[in-house]
Amino acid sequence: MSPLDNPVLLVRRLLELPAETEWLEFKHDNADPVRIGRDICALANAATYYEVRYAYKIWGVDDRTHAIVGTTFNPLTAKKGNQPLEMWLRLQLSSNVQFEFESVLIDEKQVVLLRVWPALYQIALFCKVPYMRSGSSTHELQRGSALEAGLWRKVQHEVFEIQVARASCSRRELFDLLDVGVYFSKQGLPVPTNEETIVHYLVDEGIVIPEDDGSFAITNMGALLFATTFDEFPAVARKAARVIQYEGSGRISMLKSRTFSEGYAVCLDKLVDYIMTLLPSREVIVRATRTTQSQLPALAVRELIANALVHQDFAVTGAGPLIELFDDRLEVTNPGTPLVDVTRIVNDPPRARNEKLAALMRRLGFCEEAGSGWDKVIEACEYFTLPAPRIETPGDNMRVTLFASKPFRDLTQDERTMACYWHTCIQYANKSAATNQSLRDRFGLPSSAASQVSRLIRDCIEAGLIRQMDPSASKKNMRYVPAWA
Repeated sequence: MSPLDNPVLLVRRLLELPAETEWLEFKHDNADPVRIGRDICALANAATYYEVRYAYKIWGVDDRTHAIVGTTFNPLTAKKGNQPLEMWLRLQLSSNVQFEFESVLIDEKQVVLLRVWPALYQIALFCKVPYMRSGSSTHELQRGSALEAGLWRKVQHEVFEIQVARASCSRRELFDLLDVGVYFSKQGLPVPTNEETIVHYLVDEGIVIPEDDGSFAITNMGALLFATTFDEFPAVARKAARVIQYEGSGRISMLKSRTFSEGYAVCLDKLVDYIMTLLPSREVIVRATRTTQSQLPALAVRELIANALVHQDFAVTGAGPLIELFDDRLEVTNPGTPLVDVTRIVNDPPRARNEKLAALMRRLGFCEEAGSGWDKVIEACEYFTLPAPRIETPGDNMRVTLFASKPFRDLTQDERTMACYWHTCIQYANKSAATNQSLRDRFGLPSSAASQVSRLIRDCIEAGLIRQMDPSASKKNMRYVPAWA
C-alpha cells in the first residue's frame, strides 16, 4: 500500500494548520528546479530535526490564506535542461533523501503534493550543500553551528522501536492487527468501551502513530509486543520466538519445533508454559524435603526468555530468539552481544539495548526492573542446587544455558568454580559475603564436605575470581567477595 493512498484528505488536513512550519510549505506556481531541490533537502533535514513522520510541499495553495488556487506545475512533464525534473533532482540530492510527487484534483483545481521522508544516517545534501528550514524559509545550514550539531545527533540516532512496521491503517485495522486487550489486562485495567480512548492509550505509549491523513501507523514496538501475527509485519516477521526440542544432548535428532508468531506480550506466558510442559518432572530432595519439581525452575526459564526477547539486537537481520531443549539442558539464544561484561552481569548497572521496549515490558510485568532478573536466575539455580548458568557469546549472539541437576561429584572443575564465583557475586549484591557454610548450602553438601569446599575456594582465589574479605580473619570466620569488589 502506497504511503500516499489518500492525498486529497491529507492535503485538506494540512490546510487546517494555522501557518507554514519548518516541515510544511505552500506554493502557488514556483517550479524552479534549483529552488525545489533546496526545499526537498531542507525539508528532509527538518523532518529529522523536528521528529515528524514526513515533511511536505504543496503547490496550488495560497501561502497566506491556505485557499486552494490550483497550479500549472506538473512534476511529470517538468524538466531541467533535457532531463526529467525528478531524475535531475535525485542525481543532485544525497542518496539518503527520499521523496514522492502526487498530483490530485481538489475542488476542480490541480494540486501537487510532495512528501519528503526524514533524512537518516547523515545530513541531507543538495548539490553537496546542506539546507535547513527556519520557520517558513529555506537557508543553507551553517557549518559548525549548534543546529548542525543537533541535526547530526538526530540523523545518527535511529531507534528501531519507533520505526514504522505498517503504515496507513484504519482504526478498525488496528484492532484486527493488534491484541489491544493484552495491553490493558496485563496492567489490571478494563478495556475501554470507547475506541477513541483505546487509540489514545496506544498513541501515548508509542504503539501506534497518527498519520497526517487521519490513518495510523503501527510501530515496530507495537508489532513486536501486540501483533496478532507477525506475518502481517514483514519488518519483524523474522523476530518470532522459536522452540526446538531435541532427543538426547545433541542436535542430530529433532523431536519438536514450534514458532510463536504472536507479539511477545501476547505469547510470552504461552511460550513459557509450552516449554515447561516439555521439561521432565522428577522427585528430588530440596533442603531435606522430597518434592516433585520440573527439571528446571520456571522462574529462571521465564526470566531468561524475557531477557532474550527484550534485549536482542534488532539490527541483526534474519535471526530471532531461539530456545533449544536437550535432555540435560536448555539453551536460550538471542541476536546481539551483551552490553556489559558477562562476568559482571549481576553486579554492574543494567543497560538496555531497546529502552522503550524494555520499559513497557517491565510495566506490563513481563521482566524485572533494574537488571534483577539475572539475580533471580542464579538464585533459582542455587535454590534447586543446579549447576550455575553458563553465558556464551558465539558470533553476534548471546547464549545462556541452564543445566539439569547434577551431583557435586559429577560437576567439572569449571562448573564448580563458576558456581562458586556466581554465588559470591550474588552474596555481594545482597550486601553479604560468601562463606564455606553458604557454599555448602548452595551445593547441597553436608558439613563433612567442608574440606572439599575449602579446596574449591582456594582454586577460585588462585584463578582470580574471588578474594578474602579480611585476610586477618580466623579460618572459621573467613568471608569471601568477588575479586573485583
